[in-house]
Amino acid sequence: MERDKYSEDEVEEDEDSKMEETSSKRMEGGSSQQRSCQVDSCTTNLNYVKPYHRRHKVCEFHAKAASVVLQGSQQRFCQQCSRFHALSEFDDSKRSCRRRLAGHNERRRKSTYES
Repeated sequence: MERDKYSEDEVEEDEDSKMEETSSKRMEGGSSQQRSCQVDSCTTNLNYVKPYHRRHKVCEFHAKAASVVLQGSQQRFCQQCSRFHALSEFDDSKRSCRRRLAGHNERRRKSTYES
């Protein structure tokens, strides 16, 4: 019955402001749970790093590392996939896996043929 006191517009505005408050609190990094890098034995707190690293759960150091131990195996972070892959999926010291590089090169070849 209380809802009848307010117009529908006022109710919607009130609900919108509550949603904004909730989302802004999340953006501040005020989470009580400490997020850390997914690499074995890394304890870097991700609450205070760039959003990219927080989103992919990897600290800046391990995102750029040539190899890391993840789930007991040597892996590397792929810049294209934003995921860790086994070292065998990379050429030499490249930062993108072969599959993504192949797609990238294919797109480049198409654009040179069209020119």
